[in-house]
Amino acid sequence: MKRYVLLLLIPGFLLLINIYNSMAGNVDTGRADYSYREAVENDAGKRDMCIFIDLNERQLYLFEGNKLVSRYAVAIGKPASPSPIGVWKIKNMRKNWGSGFGSRWLGLNVPWGIYGIHGTNKPYTIGSAASHGCFRMYNADVEELYDRVDIGTPVVVYGGPYGNLGSDLTELYVGDRSSKVLEVQKRLKNLGYYTGELDGIFGEGMKSALIKYKKDHNLPLNDRVDFPTYKSLNIFLFE
Repeated sequence: MKRYVLLLLIPGFLLLINIYNSMAGNVDTGRADYSYREAVENDAGKRDMCIFIDLNERQLYLFEGNKLVSRYAVAIGKPASPSPIGVWKIKNMRKNWGSGFGSRWLGLNVPWGIYGIHGTNKPYTIGSAASHGCFRMYNADVEELYDRVDIGTPVVVYGGPYGNLGSDLTELYVGDRSSKVLEVQKRLKNLGYYTGELDGIFGEGMKSALIKYKKDHNLPLNDRVDFPTYKSLNIFLFE
């Protein structure tokens, strides 16, 4: 039943991929001492691959076009260090990037931190919320995945029915980093209050923009994104 529901989501999932592919991605094409693969424009056979990670199921799905070709169990971020919800791309790939990352590393272009899909020396954590935000896989699984994707492969991280908001709205404070922060930045930028980078980091620039917005809209003056702020910015949880 769950697989049937997932297949019903594919058209919307692929639409997200197409939209994201039309945007400039942060692709790291430099070299390192480890086995570090460069993006290749005409890499036929891997261009149709895409990854869908369901945080609730703690499963990673690999698609080739519309076809589900593999499914793997993963460990996700702890509640205090959640995995990044959103649509990303693989920006770098390495072999044997330190013992804590297992045998393979696939870095994602998340703007507010270093996140990736990697192996582990703690296989007993697979299937649980145990990481600092990365996605842990069994080493044999991540080695198989590594050989089937490439730099630029899209990665959709699904956290619930509310898109980038995950499954709930929580208050945001200076120093927070998340997809919720990124969504608030976008709203404030569209309204002309925020002029900084859309990086998902609640810094001093966003704080100043937020306070000015609250003054102009007669909201309680504080330096956090609270529920009245979400409401004023028309950020709601809709399925």
